Amino acid sequence: MHENRETSGTSAAQPGSRSAGEGLGHTARMHVCEESHSGIVPMNHSNKDTRPSAESGEGRPLIKENAGQSNTSPTQSGKGVSQGLAGVRKAAGEHKEMKFTALLHHLDVDLLRESFYSLKRKAAPGVDGVTWQEYETGLENRLVDLHSRVHRGVYRALPSRRVYIQKEDGRQRPLGVAALEDKIVQQAVVTILNQIYEEDFLGFSYGFRPGRNQHDALDALSYALLKKKVNYILDADIKGFFDNLDKSWMMKFVEHRVADPRILRLIRKWLKAGVMEEGKWSQPQSGTPQGSVASPLLATCTCTTLSISG
Repeated sequence: MHENRETSGTSAAQPGSRSAGEGLGHTARMHVCEESHSGIVPMNHSNKDTRPSAESGEGRPLIKENAGQSNTSPTQSGKGVSQGLAGVRKAAGEHKEMKFTALLHHLDVDLLRESFYSLKRKAAPGVDGVTWQEYETGLENRLVDLHSRVHRGVYRALPSRRVYIQKEDGRQRPLGVAALEDKIVQQAVVTILNQIYEEDFLGFSYGFRPGRNQHDALDALSYALLKKKVNYILDADIKGFFDNLDKSWMMKFVEHRVADPRILRLIRKWLKAGVMEEGKWSQPQSGTPQGSVASPLLATCTCTTLSISG
């Protein structure tokens, strides 16, 4: 469940006083199928708790340590999100049909710094050849410049470097190693979007979720087997899932909740950046690179929207 991640955890911004900027003054466009799953799936209490738990999404009573809530929602790194992002999450939970029109201003230098320090120190470099240690030299000036480029619209995404890892069955899994600055910006955007989608994702979803992991999924499965009437277990896998996602439909699913054109433009840049393999550039017509920081969220968003709509 972690084989596609480049980061060691979901980052968070330092506490600040920025406004939520979620566009409450705008008329929210309706998503008429938002509640179509009501009565079919378990109540997703875990999305509103301080630490999402396996128990709450599967019918197990909430244990004591999960009962309390804080003013800000922690991330995998254990740090709270900024007050502004907490406001985004609150609005997302209270207004399930809202489209957020102003999000990019939450991507500040503090969030970029947190995103940088959440990355793996020893991760392989992308096509830029820049390592984590090299980028840390003169970090503040680099982040100020990166922040400026993102907000001026002149930031350019680099192609992912294609590498392959051996699977247990002998096949090779293609991974896309992003350039370091692309990882930083992607992690920052994922932190922002998580405040929205963590209010929408279903309770039995565990992959690539902040504060959740495969052990939580196994715990929920174990509880269901022991406490509920289970006749069979289905183990299924979608062949080449990340490689075959339709890019245009993926964007449509994101746009159910996100209407900030600058955020959407960043995502499109990553999807169009292509890959470099043995010195040759190509642009796959479908899919989002496995190994990309943003890919797990985009994929989960797509699956969840399909579940809600279908």
